Amino acid sequence: MFLKLEGVSVRYTRGSGSRAAVEAATLGLRQGQIGVLIGPSGCGKTSLLRAVAGLERIEAGRIGMGGTVLSDAGARVHLAPEARRIGMVFQDYALFPHLSVADNVAFGVQHLPGSDRSARVQQMLDLVGLGHAAKRAPHQLSGGQQQRIALARALAPQPQLLLLDEPFSSLDVDLRERLAQEIRVILKDSGTTALFVTHDQFEAFALGDVIGVMQRGHLEQWDDAYNLYHRPVSRFVAQFIGHGVFTPARIERRGAAPVVHTALGDLVDVQECPLPDAFPGGECDLLLRADDIVHDDASAVKACIERKAFRGSEFLYTLRLDSGELVMAHVPSHHDHHIGEWIGIRAEVDHVVTFPRQPV
Repeated sequence: MFLKLEGVSVRYTRGSGSRAAVEAATLGLRQGQIGVLIGPSGCGKTSLLRAVAGLERIEAGRIGMGGTVLSDAGARVHLAPEARRIGMVFQDYALFPHLSVADNVAFGVQHLPGSDRSARVQQMLDLVGLGHAAKRAPHQLSGGQQQRIALARALAPQPQLLLLDEPFSSLDVDLRERLAQEIRVILKDSGTTALFVTHDQFEAFALGDVIGVMQRGHLEQWDDAYNLYHRPVSRFVAQFIGHGVFTPARIERRGAAPVVHTALGDLVDVQECPLPDAFPGGECDLLLRADDIVHDDASAVKACIERKAFRGSEFLYTLRLDSGELVMAHVPSHHDHHIGEWIGIRAEVDHVVTFPRQPV
């Protein structure tokens, strides 16, 4: 691994007390990979990023990059931030308003001879698609363009690692996702290893080769987007990623294969289903995601529409079954049913995600 964190903990002290911001986080990035830390506010993702940058000392664990130890709590090693060859991009861009776009990018490469510096600046501006804007002032550019200039400035000194803390939070939703995709291409073209922090799932999926979900200082899962969605390791990850609900279920063996009994009927021929003895009496909680529920007027199972959210090409319906259980469903937007209306639904589940039954 190029970047490796082993059991990293960060603790903040206030007055006579202290609190853990990060506890025993372990993760790795190969060279050229893009990692993303995601989680609710206060979960510790920015604290972990700051520890990698050297802006926070770690209480426990070890951080290494490219064969160099950056921090080691046990050995009392703490390399200064400026010695780490790490670039940072912040949510407020931090561009100098009195400098041109080119001079902003040149700020971090003042040590280069004039001709080399000019060539490097032009190379970075071309990389981010703003070579034509070299002489303009930052305020003459859009928010998305300013963010790309901030990226060019961070990449100009050729950092070994780039850290980005909520870089798109001040932009509108449509621009955020588009810019996330553009910046992924830029980072891949430059071969840059990067670690992002965001609270937005769509940004995380658009950017990351590997994504870490954090909660209350703990890194719950460090994995690719597919496994986070289909193979969550905890209830928190299952609920945080995507739209879905837990519903009581029971697993039993029917011949050689397990069958999952649910309020929507029996699930058969499902992938990666645990055996009945994985839970006492086979009783468990089953995760039903919105894309596991299909609108089907011919189905014998009916559900009442409690809430609906328009998403352009589809509605996100919250539905209540006769039994009182709630499920969610993505329904094409031309099926515009009214709240309180009963519709037919059925379950189409490929990946069974189950957890021990929680008391009601």
